Amino acid sequence: MGGKILLADLKPKAPLKGKVKRIELSGAVVDVGAERDGLLHISALGTEKVNRVQDVLQPDQEISVWVKKVDAAKGELHLTMIAPLAHDWNDMRPGTVVHGKVTRIEKFGVFLDFGAERPGLIHISELSNEYVKDIASVAKVGDEIEATILEVDRKKKQVHLSRKALEAKPQPQVREAADEPEEPEVKSITAMEAAFLKAQTGNAGETAASRRVRELSEKKRRQQEDILSRTLETAPRK
Repeated sequence: MGGKILLADLKPKAPLKGKVKRIELSGAVVDVGAERDGLLHISALGTEKVNRVQDVLQPDQEISVWVKKVDAAKGELHLTMIAPLAHDWNDMRPGTVVHGKVTRIEKFGVFLDFGAERPGLIHISELSNEYVKDIASVAKVGDEIEATILEVDRKKKQVHLSRKALEAKPQPQVREAADEPEEPEVKSITAMEAAFLKAQTGNAGETAASRRVRELSEKKRRQQEDILSRTLETAPRK
């Protein structure tokens, strides 16, 4: 099999050029120059539903495909004409730098399409090291930007991103020495002592004002999670 590509050398998502050898009811057989012909199922001909393979392909037609699945032991090669996602859920890791396009802006942040099944969210606090009052001053729909993956929630299918993580951290301001009285040392307490104090005082020390702030913060967080969930539900799947 001189010159033939070994199935063991092929990996999922690998791009290939091929020629349609045979049309079948369930799909097509494609010669991609490998030791075995590839199987292109009718469901992998495109993102739209295809009723007849002949409506899309013809014998001897040259096409571009990607490896969908390969099993060298069984001698099976499955192909697809649907471009694979740049980032699968199982491949995404915190710290990975991604490139994408801003598709939507909300008061609490922006959504970035970076080639995953769902867009990722860059919270307003993660847009810049500088304080951002108006998101429109740092980003707009259509902007192409880079960001770092902060967190991946595979269960909820949510990705949280950061733009400021790629920015140089601002240098801390060094105050000139002044004849200032030294502040008294504050003795730190142990975790056990803190737990004991909390058990004794409970929430008795919480004022009405601090309780109101806490309740408003929790309400705002729930509202943001609701908007995020609805936005991801309406995002087009790839």
